[in-house]
Amino acid sequence: MRPLTNTYVFVCAFTFTLWNNIQPTVENEFIANYSGRLLTNVPKNIPLHTQVLDLSHNRISGISISEFIYLSDLQVLNLSHNLITVLDFSVFVFNENLEYLDLSHNNILKVCCLTLACLRHLDLSYNKFTALPICQEFENMFRLEYLGLSATMIQRSDFRYIKHLQLHTVFLTLGNFSLYEPQSLTALNTKRLHIDFAANQNFSFSLLYDGMSTSENLKIVNLIYTLSYKYFPSPPLMLLKKIKTTALILDTVDVQWPIILQIFLLIWYSPVEHLTVRNLTFRGSLGELTKYEFLPLLSSLEQLISLDGSMKALTLEHVRIKIYYFNQEVLYRQFSEMNIASLTIYDAYMPHMLCPNRTSSFQYLNFSHNALTDELFQNCGTLIDLKLLILQWNKFESLLKVSFMTSRMKSLKYLDMSNNLLHHDGADVRCPWAASLTELDLSSNQLADAVFECLPVNIKKLDLQNNQISSVPKGLADLKSLEELNLASNRLADLPGCSGFTSLQFLNIEMNSILTPSTDFFQSCPRVKELQAGHNPFKCSCELQDFIRVERRSGGKLFGWPSAYVCEYPEGLRGTELKDFHLSELACNTTLLLVTALLLTLVLVAVVSFLCIYLDVPWYVRMTWRWTQTKRRAWHNHPKEQETVLQFHAFISYSEHDALWVKNELIPNLEKGEGCIQLCQHERNFVPGKSIVENIINCIEKSYKSIFVLSPNFVQSEWCHYELYFAHHKLFSENSNSLILILLEPIPPYVIPARYHKLKALMAKRTYLEWPKERSKHALFWANLRAAININLPTAIEANKEQSDVTCT
Repeated sequence: MRPLTNTYVFVCAFTFTLWNNIQPTVENEFIANYSGRLLTNVPKNIPLHTQVLDLSHNRISGISISEFIYLSDLQVLNLSHNLITVLDFSVFVFNENLEYLDLSHNNILKVCCLTLACLRHLDLSYNKFTALPICQEFENMFRLEYLGLSATMIQRSDFRYIKHLQLHTVFLTLGNFSLYEPQSLTALNTKRLHIDFAANQNFSFSLLYDGMSTSENLKIVNLIYTLSYKYFPSPPLMLLKKIKTTALILDTVDVQWPIILQIFLLIWYSPVEHLTVRNLTFRGSLGELTKYEFLPLLSSLEQLISLDGSMKALTLEHVRIKIYYFNQEVLYRQFSEMNIASLTIYDAYMPHMLCPNRTSSFQYLNFSHNALTDELFQNCGTLIDLKLLILQWNKFESLLKVSFMTSRMKSLKYLDMSNNLLHHDGADVRCPWAASLTELDLSSNQLADAVFECLPVNIKKLDLQNNQISSVPKGLADLKSLEELNLASNRLADLPGCSGFTSLQFLNIEMNSILTPSTDFFQSCPRVKELQAGHNPFKCSCELQDFIRVERRSGGKLFGWPSAYVCEYPEGLRGTELKDFHLSELACNTTLLLVTALLLTLVLVAVVSFLCIYLDVPWYVRMTWRWTQTKRRAWHNHPKEQETVLQFHAFISYSEHDALWVKNELIPNLEKGEGCIQLCQHERNFVPGKSIVENIINCIEKSYKSIFVLSPNFVQSEWCHYELYFAHHKLFSENSNSLILILLEPIPPYVIPARYHKLKALMAKRTYLEWPKERSKHALFWANLRAAININLPTAIEANKEQSDVTCT
């Protein structure tokens, strides 16, 4: 129960706050809106300087003078849609500036009147008055322009107090209407009269006749008559002389067709120029008429064909015919022969219309939302004055037949064929459009690229929106007068050129399939002032960036820029506006990219070549190759003897120019005495028949250490460099500490060639033994050297002492 209790407390608190702390919706300091707040009383915190006060759609049941006395600036008050039952105009006695008062849609039964001299708009419609609430005090409201009233009965005396007022609009709501005294409405003096009759009762046709004798503009809602046409009161002939109405609107009409015919006859003979009938339903059967009753009606109908009345425009909207055994050709003939300028038959399920037998005065025809087909007006030469023809939402299929339909309409300027089933197969037959046609709407059809073979030559404005066009074929359309072209919602993949549209100024190509628009559009279309190309699935790429640059130079010709122009592809840029999309010049310029890549390649090749020459890389490549080849041959020749057995304590590498020191000093001092050291010297240990490189590698691998006697002569010897390279290779491959450097003579760094970078690195990172010039230090030198290479060799050394001598040059 805890959640329910909390909810109840919240609702009570919200209601208390709403009812006791009402704050208006303030648009500015002079407008207060309390509409729809469930108020039961007029709020007491209304700002003093309020000029417009809206209290509509609440539950206010009564108002008093104390609630408005301090609102001296009030000009507009809306109290409609409340529960007020009694109205006393003295409540507003202190609101001297009040001009607009709306009390419609209440439950007012009684009115206590008072003259409100400044009032211009008073609406008391949709209340529960029995008689019209027109008081004697109304006669002094000379500024009154709009008066809304409601009643269940109307008598002649009801309007006596306001018949001298020059009213602009009178609105009467007659719910549960029971009595109308004829000629009561004729006392009114108004330009517009609107009568809203109850929908569930029979209409009083005297109201229609009197209304037409009262105002210039008359609108009647719910003209319903369920009784037999035999009880329908025929209009008096004298009525025609009294009719003032020139514009008549009948909304929601449901009567038998003989009654409709009589009303139409009356209107045709009257001064009415504009007749609009909405939601028309006429019913009945010809079988209900006797021969003597039907023939006069038919004769009257045929007479209308040849009469010249005052009517200029007839509009029928949402027509439903519920007549059995009815020859529609009679009705079509009646409409086609009307001597009027404008005819609209909208949403009437009309399948056909006849061509007038004589030259027609029609200038405007609107047959939208019907069932018309390609047979309409074929070979019809009497519509020579027709200027505007609207046939949208029908069942036309052939564009060629539509062009034949217009071929004899010499004055036709505008044709609307949108929302049909039109297609064109690209036949070789020429489409004979009317030469005068300048505006054509073919939107929402089934037209493809071939439509450009069948278009009016002199067209200026063309709408092809929402079709199946995938491209604009070049050379097919030569529309030199075309200024506006709408190709939105098609299947186009690019902007069309203007080769056939030299006068084009406005182009709409939104919602197509354009990924990257052509950048030459503005060059080929110099007269285009506005281009609508938004809402396409743009692919943000270099080509699109070129289009963006063109847009910046076009002077703002892109309509909807930038919000309507958004990247769709690639996925990572989806939703990015084109104005925020940027790529570098290098990424988009192929020539620049190739030149840059070529230059970088050349620079890289030059750098690599320089480094190769400076570091003697080819020499190292050759040595690596020789090393690999030697190891491979050794593997194939002695695969079971790959595990090397150490046979020597050290391998000696020296220059031939330093051979005297090696033979006289190094070898004798290391090999003499106990624990003598077995040295590998090329002159005595190289194996005859093998290559020098193979001998060097074998000697280094069979020696525990490698002794390098360094001197300026050493760095000049090619073979010494081989030996150093292979020994250095062993150092890294076996991760051993096998190198011993003896500096026989100082070597200046500049003397060492660039390719001896390994020697430079070794001399910089490793400790070397320097041959002392003082004889007293020789013993220490030999002791350190012996210690560096001291190791117990395997007994297998004795079996391998015979080696061949090879001179190191």
